[in-house]
Amino acid sequence: MQLAIFDLDNTLLEGDSDYLWGQHLIEQGAVQRDEFDAQNRQFMRDYEAGELDIEAFLQFALRPLADHPESSLMAWRDAFIERHIRPRILPAACELVDDHRRRGHALMIITATNGFVTAPIAALFDIPVLLATEPERGPAGYTGRPAGIPTFQAGKIEALRAWLDEQEQRFDTLHFYSDSRNDLPLLEVVDQPVAIDPDPVLAAAARANGWPMLTLRAGDTPQPLA
Repeated sequence: MQLAIFDLDNTLLEGDSDYLWGQHLIEQGAVQRDEFDAQNRQFMRDYEAGELDIEAFLQFALRPLADHPESSLMAWRDAFIERHIRPRILPAACELVDDHRRRGHALMIITATNGFVTAPIAALFDIPVLLATEPERGPAGYTGRPAGIPTFQAGKIEALRAWLDEQEQRFDTLHFYSDSRNDLPLLEVVDQPVAIDPDPVLAAAARANGWPMLTLRAGDTPQPLA
């Protein structure tokens, strides 16, 4: 049995759902525009540089879940999926996922973006297993804190290993697709690492290690990158 694992942001999606959700909250008037926008952009730059302070980011990103009633959050999320996510689903990404599905492989998304934002996105891809940073819930709703270890960098390895330990099925091959230098820890331990439209650091690592590189942005099917 084989398991195909996909990063989400800038891998299956042409964009970053965490960043886009923040911009969507600004559009809805749910957060203070100037301050939130500046912080959101800085955290995005830090992530792209491989310098993200995940604890500081989650304190920022999960706070709106605690500040608003769940009915409002759900309505905003529905609009977010239609306005910002569906247009960014890459046809070649769907083909890549479906190729693994046709081969009978188990499917998983593993992402640092929180599960409130990403659960409906995983459903759009019909991927049944989602490992994401989970927002903590208390008696009154979301607390604004993460529950457990964030699925970021080495945290993805820990979450994946915990999930695998719980499965009756054993997997003899693990595939992992990602665009980001932040996923090098997991790419280095799976059987079949593949760089998807990689950032410069990941592209250099892929060339050094002989990993395949693909683009999902050049048509309806995955295409090799030199």
